[in-house]
Amino acid sequence: MSVGVQVAPAGHDGRNARLVLMHDKEGKVLALLPATALLNLANVWKTTGRQLQPVKGSDAQRFFEQDALQNAAGFQKLQSLQLLVDEQCLQHEGLQVSEPFSRSDWTISATELAGAQSCKLSIHAEEIALQAPAGNDEEVITSAVKKFTELRVQQRLEDTLGLPSMSPTTQKILMLRSDPDAEITDLVDVVRVDPSLSAQVMSWAASPYYAAPGKVASIEDAVVRVLGFELVINMALGTAMGQMLNVPKNGPRGGTPYWLQAVYCATLAEKLCKKMPAAQQPKPGMAYLSGLLHNFGYLLLAHLFPPQFALLARYIEANPHFSLEAIEQQVINVTREQIGGWLLSSWALPAEVCDAIRYQNQTDFDGENQAYVQLLYVANRLLRQQGLSDGPVEHVSDAVLESLGLSQEVAQETVSELMADDEAIRELTALLEKGQQ
Repeated sequence: MSVGVQVAPAGHDGRNARLVLMHDKEGKVLALLPATALLNLANVWKTTGRQLQPVKGSDAQRFFEQDALQNAAGFQKLQSLQLLVDEQCLQHEGLQVSEPFSRSDWTISATELAGAQSCKLSIHAEEIALQAPAGNDEEVITSAVKKFTELRVQQRLEDTLGLPSMSPTTQKILMLRSDPDAEITDLVDVVRVDPSLSAQVMSWAASPYYAAPGKVASIEDAVVRVLGFELVINMALGTAMGQMLNVPKNGPRGGTPYWLQAVYCATLAEKLCKKMPAAQQPKPGMAYLSGLLHNFGYLLLAHLFPPQFALLARYIEANPHFSLEAIEQQVINVTREQIGGWLLSSWALPAEVCDAIRYQNQTDFDGENQAYVQLLYVANRLLRQQGLSDGPVEHVSDAVLESLGLSQEVAQETVSELMADDEAIRELTALLEKGQQ
């Protein structure tokens, strides 16, 4: 499962609307708003005086797939529930209404909305972008922290965020990652003296995904014969970073589990990287590490803004077609990409990784690390199509793939190869989750 549905077609004329089912202890309420807009829950609560929450996607699907609703009169039956209609929807004589989880749709006239309560329910992406705070990432993050806490930020930002410090092992691994002369024996020495990391490396090497011939007898055997320097250092660094913060328990319901999404993104980014022409191929290990840490900012948002994070999760559930960046800007004033890229940069992770994470949703990024940025962009959207990454389901354009020397056919073949390893990847993910406990 993942939180995300097909994006509404671009260039809609305002007659396309979507239906959202919400509930509280008093019962169910429907909201009708423009198909491409964000449902502003704060306005819903203010209008109704109730703390209505969106139902889970699976529950919405079951509700709207009822036989009684699958005909022209189905929308009239729905009006036995309280219906809130965004004022923009009343500007048209007729509407094409859809419900994204069940893909149910109805054509209705303005007269069918005569008894509904009219109010302002929505906000568009352009409005959110205009009200976003200006400045560089550090200034934006500082603004968001100030908005939701009583702290007066006077020192460097990282001193005020209350983030856990890096463990000695993580610091050593980071130094090795940045040392061009580091050798495999240096890595083995670091792994060997850390019991937790040693156990993880041994379990990775023995996992079905790597299919090592024979028994893995030692740390040296696991690193040298099975996994290799690049893979061990990237997995160790990625998991160490992820383990510094807890995976939130109050995230979007039905969302892709954090580590499953991380491992799938890392694996697919690396596979796509290796399919690129040799002349323009970046480092597969960096692509893997970027994928493993691509959603690190999600953990940071949950750590820094606990009350607002719960609200953010409800907004994501209510707007599965909407850009996660725009929702985060609306609710918290900062995005996971901004805060994740900034912090990893301040911790001196490689620029390739920091840029990939910070700009992973921007197809127009043209800096030195463009290939890493675009690999994450493509990998995430291909995974959304498989229900393995959260966010709106979007098509990957030929132009983006061609800039990587790839095609639609190669991209789909790579996804098929990835899905053929689904069981082994999930077992590897379970090992990473176990290592966090």
